[in-house]
Amino acid sequence: MDALWLIPYYACLLCSMGRTSAVSHTIRQSQSLSDGESLVSEGGTFELGFFSPGSSTERYLGIWYKNISVRTVVWVANRKTPIKDLTGELMINSTGSIVVSSKTDGDIWSTNSFKVPQAAVLQLLNSGNLILRDEKVSNSDVYLWQSFDYPCDTLLPGMKLGWDLRSGLNRRLSAWRNSDDPSPGELNTGIELHDYPQAVIRKGSRKYFRSGPWTGEQFSGAPELRVNPVFDYSFISNKDEVYYTYQLKKKSVISRLVLNDTSSSQQRYVWVQADQAWRLYSSVPRDYCDTYGLCGANGVCVISDSPVCQCLEGFKPKSPERWKSMDWSLGCILSKPLNCQSKDVFVKFSHLKLPDTANSQVNGTMNIKDCREACLKNCSCMAYSNSNIRGQEFGCVLWFGDLIDIRQIPNGGQDLYIRIEASGQAKRRVVKAVLISITTVAVLSGLVFFCYYLSRRKKKDKGIGGEEYTSVGPKVDLELPFFDLATVARATDNFSVNNKLGEGGFGPVYKGTLEDGQEIAVKRLSKSSGQGVNEFKNEVNLIAKLQHRNLVKLVGSCIDDEEKMLIYEYMANGSLDSFVFDQTRREQLGWSKFFQIIDGIARGLLYLHQDSRLRIIHRDLKTSNVLLDDELNPKISDFGLARTFQGNQCGDNTKRVVGTYGYMAPEYALYGLFSVKSDVFSFGVLLLEIIRGQKNVCFHHPHQHQNLIGYAWRLWIEGRPLELADFSCEDSSSMSEILRCIHVSMLCVQQNPEDRPNMSAVILMLNGESSLPQSKQPGFLIDLIPTEFTSTRPDSCTANGITFSSFGAR
Repeated sequence: MDALWLIPYYACLLCSMGRTSAVSHTIRQSQSLSDGESLVSEGGTFELGFFSPGSSTERYLGIWYKNISVRTVVWVANRKTPIKDLTGELMINSTGSIVVSSKTDGDIWSTNSFKVPQAAVLQLLNSGNLILRDEKVSNSDVYLWQSFDYPCDTLLPGMKLGWDLRSGLNRRLSAWRNSDDPSPGELNTGIELHDYPQAVIRKGSRKYFRSGPWTGEQFSGAPELRVNPVFDYSFISNKDEVYYTYQLKKKSVISRLVLNDTSSSQQRYVWVQADQAWRLYSSVPRDYCDTYGLCGANGVCVISDSPVCQCLEGFKPKSPERWKSMDWSLGCILSKPLNCQSKDVFVKFSHLKLPDTANSQVNGTMNIKDCREACLKNCSCMAYSNSNIRGQEFGCVLWFGDLIDIRQIPNGGQDLYIRIEASGQAKRRVVKAVLISITTVAVLSGLVFFCYYLSRRKKKDKGIGGEEYTSVGPKVDLELPFFDLATVARATDNFSVNNKLGEGGFGPVYKGTLEDGQEIAVKRLSKSSGQGVNEFKNEVNLIAKLQHRNLVKLVGSCIDDEEKMLIYEYMANGSLDSFVFDQTRREQLGWSKFFQIIDGIARGLLYLHQDSRLRIIHRDLKTSNVLLDDELNPKISDFGLARTFQGNQCGDNTKRVVGTYGYMAPEYALYGLFSVKSDVFSFGVLLLEIIRGQKNVCFHHPHQHQNLIGYAWRLWIEGRPLELADFSCEDSSSMSEILRCIHVSMLCVQQNPEDRPNMSAVILMLNGESSLPQSKQPGFLIDLIPTEFTSTRPDSCTANGITFSSFGAR
């Protein structure tokens, strides 16, 4: 019975959590602000009051956006000392300090004491800044105290991240511990003072991510700070202040930068008014290479390579055994010690995030030539670069000792000159010249062979060469119904634009209805598509006799002079990608249905690899090539690029690499080696995309060369795999299924094909009928196919991924 009095208390508490009454945008010494009341900025953008975060019942004084439906808190006063009841009060005391107190615990938070003002007033500005000023002072921009000097986890436009060297004030962000607790978590960030300042995120005292130094245009390791339509940014470094700040270009835009301990990242958001939601604009760390010091001393991280870590030119692994096992922590050492004489040379590296500047010196007046001489004269100097690249490059920065935390940034970064012993450099130049010569000869020989191949191919297509061809290729017993052109034209309303479902490398696809009412999809070969002719022949020869509930069924074909068409069963729900990458349709389906779809795709792939008449490697498995019938059963489609094998043969190599950007296994993309394990890799990518709801190559910012595989692996090795999932699960069994699917996907995308499971093992693991082994590092380069292997760079971020082919894979 003694606890009955708590019921009305908690009822009042719950009511007050969602309701405050605005009093003004200022408080004077004669006034106070109680729990249930609030200050609203004069423009109505921000509100200050007492609140309870998440599911907590404890009370905090904070500032949040007034007109955003989802309460978004940007600053908390008493983040370390919550109030346990509803008696919280804010006031200005007699000495001019701001005080938060409660009847139970007295004063629980206050600002530092200042010179006693004549008429203190506390005001909430429309920028989100809570300021204390003296009304008797004519200059209203002079503040006795401001919340912008004491940020929590959020940086707003106009705030400064960094130092006031005159007062010793260091403005840093520290993440909330979790959504229920705003007290400082493990993650914190700020500007670290060296000769060459840089922004650093730390986990506790350990460096976690480093932006690189300011180059005059942006931070060396932050290519996202390029010219953009959302905000302008600046970095100020002088004898009085060192800080970073940003301003929005349009007043209508709402943006914030948040340090998030849960995801261990720094995230920039933009509020989308039409959607009433925050949208992620950018985030760091971006990928595996952003891990501080991943490659150890004198190593460079290249996200497009596998493994990602390499020794800089002129260096070798300190421990070759550990390096081969992908333990890069010991880093690299010079291949040949420096002699500290004029024989030493500097190798130029471009597009780099500059090394950690903790052991660096800067001379802002030196040019790059003088910078080189200064480094050469100092035996401890290992590298040099310009300190400012805005306009005409100037300034000199020297690095001493080991070079830490270097990564390659394509289309960004900076030049770095690294010192090595001269004789080794000369040898490397000779080797490089020989390699260039060999490569040139190989390319010319390849062109000659290619031309010869084309001439032979043309002869074969004309019937020369001994093999008998029909209008669609070699004669085969298809046992497949044929439709005349008039029947197909009537079914598709004469190939009406209104009936067009889409278009691929072969040509357009139309919806049609036969006279008996059967709905069909007609794949019409484009007359100008050379690739389409090959796909047509291949698909006719392959799929005619394949029968499985998870493979699309070929109904018939139409061959009439130059017209060549394949007629399929119509899939009422279109392709899988329209559900995976559409948030509304994705939520409508839910996890349980997606899991059934995953299982069906796996079974269809198993049939191709193991149970069909021939062993078939699809070579282009992706979400847009999985169709859904009216009951949402998945059916693998598009066999134009597939290859067949007999007996125990399970793979081959090719000089014609075909597939889709973002799904190809590394060994296939780079060397033309394909097997059933290539399809397993593609299945792993498809599985990750279903779980996350984002394309592999479009994860965050494609131009920054980040992919979903790298992000998933980082979460996996950090023990946070469920953060990958974009599903709200109702029960623990769903969470268990998702976790199991993430684990299976990690196994499928492993770098070494031999480490990947076959599809029969995948199905057992998906359904919990088999134990799951530990995953090894995946192939990160899947979205970074070198440009020499592609005739064009496809835009894979469209609704349907684009298939490409190229010749000359190594």
